[in-house]
Amino acid sequence: MTSQAMNTLDPALELRGRRGQGLPRRLALNLGPPLALFGVFVGLAYSISYLILSPGRRWLFPPPHEIVRNGFLNGRNLHEQLTALWDTAQVSIVGLLIAFAIGATVALVMSQAKWIERSLYPYAVLVQVTPILAIVPLIATWFGYDFTARVVVCILIAVFPIITNTLHGLLTVDSELHDVFTLHHAGRIERLVKLQIPHAVPDVFVGLRVSAGLSVIGAIVGEFFFKQGQPGLGTNLSVYMSLTEGEQLWANVLTASLLGIVVFVFFGWLSRRVVGKWYLPGSR
Repeated sequence: MTSQAMNTLDPALELRGRRGQGLPRRLALNLGPPLALFGVFVGLAYSISYLILSPGRRWLFPPPHEIVRNGFLNGRNLHEQLTALWDTAQVSIVGLLIAFAIGATVALVMSQAKWIERSLYPYAVLVQVTPILAIVPLIATWFGYDFTARVVVCILIAVFPIITNTLHGLLTVDSELHDVFTLHHAGRIERLVKLQIPHAVPDVFVGLRVSAGLSVIGAIVGEFFFKQGQPGLGTNLSVYMSLTEGEQLWANVLTASLLGIVVFVFFGWLSRRVVGKWYLPGSR
């Protein structure tokens, strides 16, 4: 091999070596801080369990290894967790889909005229600010205590972010783009389908990510109060609190948190897949 060829290959080999050396550093930078913070939380949990709480009150905050051992490594308790997780996931997904259908439709209607927006928006705010616990007895009277009532709670909690974010995306189209459509004599429906809805897609996903987490909260709140039917994570929370079973209680809380994180991450990933190739956050 000639010296010229060697000189050509050396930079490539050097670049590959630098990349290989940079991977551990990138992993350390990305994973190091979260793992370090996790260690701090674990140490704080042990301190609360053994140094602050007396043995008789330790069920309020059990040490982490007891939560893992009794909540997740025990076969019977793990089966209860997974069964409840599946039931809560079904309620939250159905509630989120219905909330999206209602919220997107209301936002589309409100975007068509200012007087419609002024008429409907106060009622959307009213749904958002109404304490859900205050109307739980009414929901139970109207819809019973089972699956339907839990879904209704999810819808009431999750619908507002979808309305506001979708409406924002529909109404913030650049005026110059509207002028182009006006120049080509575009009708209301064509303007909505070809301009406003595509422009609103990123905002719709922002609302979906927020509402996905709220839908999980709504499912758990509904299960906590509507104890009939299949027991979900909220039902288990109520039972474990009444029986002072701290390990299962905190394992249930961690499972519920994990469900919320999963749905939030899923819609973040879906948003990047749908709009990531053509939408730039700073383009508006």
